[in-house]
This record gives sequence, C-alpha cells and structure tokens, in this order.
Amino acid sequence: MKFLVTGVAGFIGFHTAARLLDRGDDVVGIDNLNSYYDPALKKARLEQLGGRKGFSYLHLDIAERAAMAELFRVHRFDKVIHLAAQAGVRYGMTNPHAYIDSNIVGTQNVLEGCRHNDVAHLVMASSSSVYGANTKMPFSEHDNVDHPVSLYAATKKANELAAHSYAHLYRLPITALRFFTVYGPWGRPDMAYFKFTKKILAGEPIEVFNGGDHARDFTYVDDIVEGVLRTADRIAAPDPQWNSDAPDPATSSAPYRIYNIGNNNPVELMDFIAAIEKATGREAKKTFLPQQPGDVARTYADIDDLSRDVGFRPSTPLAEGIGRFVAWYRAYYGV
Repeated sequence: MKFLVTGVAGFIGFHTAARLLDRGDDVVGIDNLNSYYDPALKKARLEQLGGRKGFSYLHLDIAERAAMAELFRVHRFDKVIHLAAQAGVRYGMTNPHAYIDSNIVGTQNVLEGCRHNDVAHLVMASSSSVYGANTKMPFSEHDNVDHPVSLYAATKKANELAAHSYAHLYRLPITALRFFTVYGPWGRPDMAYFKFTKKILAGEPIEVFNGGDHARDFTYVDDIVEGVLRTADRIAAPDPQWNSDAPDPATSSAPYRIYNIGNNNPVELMDFIAAIEKATGREAKKTFLPQQPGDVARTYADIDDLSRDVGFRPSTPLAEGIGRFVAWYRAYYGV
C-alpha cells in the first residue's frame, strides 16, 4: 500500500517508515526539519531511509495549505499516518504559536487532504498529555479529558475533536493514538532519558524535577511502532453499541476510535535513572528541583482496548530498551 507518513524525520516517524518499508509498503515521508531540536539528527534519520526501495521524501510543512492539497492530489495515498507535530510541554509557554500552526492548522490540512482524496484510514498521533489534571489511574480512553495543563495537550485534544467531526461528517475512518512516553534509539534530545544519558556520560549533574516523585509509562519505540502498524491495518469502524444518552469518548457512531498506546507499567523516575546508570556504568550527579509548569506527576496507560482489538502487547523490558538506547547514543555521538 501507499502510505503518507508526516513527521518522517522525527523519532517515531522514522521508525514507523522503516517498518512499513520492511514489510513492502511504499512510503512518502514529509517533514519541515524545524529547529526545535538539532536538525542534524533529523537529517541523519532521513539518511537511514534514503535510497530504500519504495521511499521518497519531500521537505514540506504541514501548515502550508496549498502545498498539502497538492501533495494529496498528486500521490493519492491509501492510508495516512500523521505524526508531525510541535512537541514538548514547556516550549509552549514561550512559543505558543508554533503549536497552533503545526498541531491545529497542520492537522486541519491533513484532514482536508484525506477527506478530498479517498484515504481509506487516517491514523493520527495524540498524547497521554490530554489526561491533564486527571488522577484516576490507569488513564482510560473512556474517561473525560477536559482539563489539559499545557497548550500542547490542549492542541492534541483539539485534534481529536476535529478528527471526530470529519469521521462523522464525511465518514472518514480515523484512529487517534494517545502515545505514552516513548523512548529508544534515535530518540528526541529534548526527552529526559536523552538528557540524562548525555549528562551522565559527560559527568554533569542531571536535573530531577519534583524531587524525583514522578512515574512514567515508558514504552520502547519498537513496541509502539508495532502497535501503530497494527492499528493502521485495522480500519476504524462505527461502534454499534455507542449510546448518545451515555456517550463513550473512546468510540462513536462514526468510524472513529481513540486508543492508549503505552507499556501499562509505570516506572518511578528514580528507578528509571538507576537503569540509565547501570547501562552507562556511571552514577548520576543529581540536582533536585521543583515540579515544572505543565508537567504531570504520573502517567499510566490502560491498554485493554488496543490489546483486545489489535493484539497489542509491549514486550521490551526497561533494562533492555535503555541498554539499546545507550549503545546507540555511544555509537552515534562517539562517546
């Protein structure tokens, strides 16, 4: 099949495109290579994909309406995996328009492209951050998520709502995946595990927020990508049991689904740091700081629905995943 992967030079986009190519699909990847983090890493990921049979890359910003319309008109994609977004939580406090341009305007352009060009299924990235101020654990897709605590989270919730309207109005099958803290080789430098590894290997102190009282549902990237592909292969359909008197946020009378995609096994931050220390063979120097605005203390994914519907079962132990990341980091940066 012919896939569009937006954000193909990003962490998850790169791994998703590679897996699609491995199984024989054609992939058109787009990315604007912005400078939110070092574009050299994004270009290095693209070099890994370049030259592979079935892959083509276009330097394109999803916020460019005319260019996106032309992309869809020319290529006639079978399916779309929309991963491009302005990421990060604290960045939104100083650069809010970046989130509106990419996450709101860009996603609208993707929705319009799918609507007008007979795309069979749109799989789009949402985020565990939409759970915001919720404290009921584990986080369930069937719970209300109307209290975001960051602009990033608010834009992701807005994306889900816009997607539902398109599924309802145009019968466009759409699945939104709420990603829980993804880690692994070729990861994002703005993520905590990347920063920790960099500073530990350099002998510099790491910043530990909220006194270390955090837990995250860390999920290895290969497990995530397996879930993404299984979801793409299972086209969203209306839920015949959906009841408008008691509306379920995760399903619909339209061809629309929301799933959590995580490890279903939250790890305490100090245990996570200990795993990095073991993999690097060095002890971290720690600077303890207060919780940062926009952060949530804990994430924990209920993945029962995704397991039931596509057989999603993450299988990579934390020590193994961290070991692979540290090995990649040493090799890539020559440490």
